[in-house]
Amino acid sequence: MSRSAFRLAYMTALLCVGALIGSVAAAADRVDAAKLAEIKARMQKHVEAHEISGAVTLVGRRDQILHLEAVGQRDIEHQQPMQKDSLFRIASMTKPITALGIMALVDDGKLSVDDPVEKYLPEFKGQMLVASRSPEQVVLKKPARPITLKDLLTHTSGLPSGFPQGLADLYVRRQLTLAEGVLVSSQQPLDFEPGSKWSYCNAGIDTLGRVIEVVSGQSYESFLTKRFFEPLGMSDTHVFPPEPKKSRIVVVYQQKDGHLTPAQNHILSMPEGAKHPIPAGGLYSTATDLAKLYQMMLQRGQWQGRQLVSERSVSAMTTIHTGDLTAGFVPGSGFGYGWAIVKEPKDVTAMLSPGSYGHGGAFGTQGWIDPDQNLFVILLIQRQGLRNGDASDMRRDLQTLAFGAVQ
Repeated sequence: MSRSAFRLAYMTALLCVGALIGSVAAAADRVDAAKLAEIKARMQKHVEAHEISGAVTLVGRRDQILHLEAVGQRDIEHQQPMQKDSLFRIASMTKPITALGIMALVDDGKLSVDDPVEKYLPEFKGQMLVASRSPEQVVLKKPARPITLKDLLTHTSGLPSGFPQGLADLYVRRQLTLAEGVLVSSQQPLDFEPGSKWSYCNAGIDTLGRVIEVVSGQSYESFLTKRFFEPLGMSDTHVFPPEPKKSRIVVVYQQKDGHLTPAQNHILSMPEGAKHPIPAGGLYSTATDLAKLYQMMLQRGQWQGRQLVSERSVSAMTTIHTGDLTAGFVPGSGFGYGWAIVKEPKDVTAMLSPGSYGHGGAFGTQGWIDPDQNLFVILLIQRQGLRNGDASDMRRDLQTLAFGAVQ
């Protein structure tokens, strides 16, 4: 083949490849607006069935919001409509945010996830393990090793989640400080050898919040606000929403005799003198605030040219660290640092890619990120008593329509 013929063939091949890449990119950018529009109608059906009072849904990409809608009511009794900026108790969706605080300190070189907890919280020194338990006695022994920050991040520490009677009531009413609550946890024996099992543990994430305070020299909420909320513009994310914003808080409902009534739960209220920030589940937020956090995660820790958390930390957080242990609340799950991760897509996660990650909350809230498909979804509802929020019909409907819209 002559040089000129070779050059012509080479340029033709390049043009063909370029056209193919362009067509794939264009296909990836196409969105079925009709399917996204159906999300609002589908959520409205759940409202009419008295499953939820209302919902705010959001679908986005790393640099774009594709859908944001509100349906139903924020407050049924007072006929207050749900708004796109309504404030929700995101409960355990707080956990990955607490984990982000720990990883920010890892980036600063102030700690390692392999460090024993007792290095920062001396009250954990000498912690024991339950060797056997009977109605007559509890036999204790020394664990094979002390618990680490990694154990807390992955829910494999063996810490019991509950408090002894009496102290549990103070915790629920938020009358203990974070330091006092973690001190109580440190004095309880472990339920199993660290790293040997997965057991969802609020006390472990609260302990991470206390580590943030000790290592940073700031309160839990101040550290997160300065490190993440302010740079991201998450101005509506709070432990304790200021008075002018309280009128935007959505009422939490429970279902009784087929109808919704306000839930009776002390931890839902903000009693006078409330102290405990509950790093395991105490944040209030909005859909648009959470979207910024999720976009930052999709951008590998970067936001508007600033690296808020390192790519290495984002990778560590979103890698499964629980191995073959049974973990999570739906089949095919594993756990990273603070995030639940889809190991094998099935059932409610069937439309997600392996490696997708997210977290739910006690009142049905959900947030899931799929890096492979460059898509995330946020479902904000306030419903107590769902059998399993991670497998709810509301979550399934949102994900089915959102991911179906970009296929």
